[in-house]
Amino acid sequence: MPLYAYRCTQCGHKFEKIQNFSADPETVCPKCGGVLERPLTAPRLNFKGAGWYINDYASKSSDSSSESASSETKSETKA
Repeated sequence: MPLYAYRCTQCGHKFEKIQNFSADPETVCPKCGGVLERPLTAPRLNFKGAGWYINDYASKSSDSSSESASSETKSETKA
């Protein structure tokens, strides 16, 4: 269920409420009885766990890449 943000147009009271998609939006401020509006908010996304680009495919730290590059050059000079 999504979390909706509300703001009163009269007193400025802000609150959030978890509601179903099919539920009617709140229209009355619980503090002053004024008119509520639902301001647009950016969704929060946080990808956790393995399987995401940042975990599996992103370039690794410069230390590990420099070590692998130096080991490759050592093996080429020995051959």
